[in-house]
Amino acid sequence: MSTARTSPERRALAVEIRAKGRRLEGYAATFNNPAHIGGRFVETIAPGAFAASLRAKGDILALVDHDPGRVLARTRSGSLRLAEDAHGLAFDLDVPDTSAGRDVLALAERGDLGGMSFGFTAFDEHRDGDRRELRGVELHEISVVLAWPAYDGTVIQARSLETAAPFRRYAERALKLLELSR
Repeated sequence: MSTARTSPERRALAVEIRAKGRRLEGYAATFNNPAHIGGRFVETIAPGAFAASLRAKGDILALVDHDPGRVLARTRSGSLRLAEDAHGLAFDLDVPDTSAGRDVLALAERGDLGGMSFGFTAFDEHRDGDRRELRGVELHEISVVLAWPAYDGTVIQARSLETAAPFRRYAERALKLLELSR
C-alpha cells in the first residue's frame, strides 16, 4: 500500500560513526534492520528507499539532534555526501569549526555519541498488521543523535585513526553477542 504523509517523521538508530580528522562517516540508516517504534509497530527500511531523494539532488542537511540551529553540513555545499549501498544510507561529512561541530567531534572521538537519525516523509510504504516497511522516502535531513536512538540492534562506534583498534574489538564482541541473542 502506498501512502502520502504530510508531516515529516524521524527515526534514530545506533550505528557505526567514525571520526577521521575533521570528518565523520558512517550510516544514517541501515536496511532490513527491524526497529520497534514507540511500542506501536515494527519498522524496517527496504533497500533503495532513499534512491529517489538522492537522485533528486535536493538540499539535505546534517544536524545535531534534528535541531536546525545546529547545522553540521549540507549536500548543497558539498560538505555532506550521501550514498546508498547494500548496507544502508552511508554518509560522509566535513565537521565545521563551530561550537556544535567541535562538540560532536569531541564526543565521537570519545565514543560518546548515541547514534544517527534521519528526518523523512514516506511516499511508499507497506503495512502488514503491526509491521511497516519503508520502500520510498523523501529524505529531509540526517542527524547526529547525542543520547538515545530509536533503532536498536546495531553498534555505534566512533574512532579516530589513533584509537581504531580497541573500538573495533569492542564492536566485534558486541555484534557477536547480538547475533547470539537473536
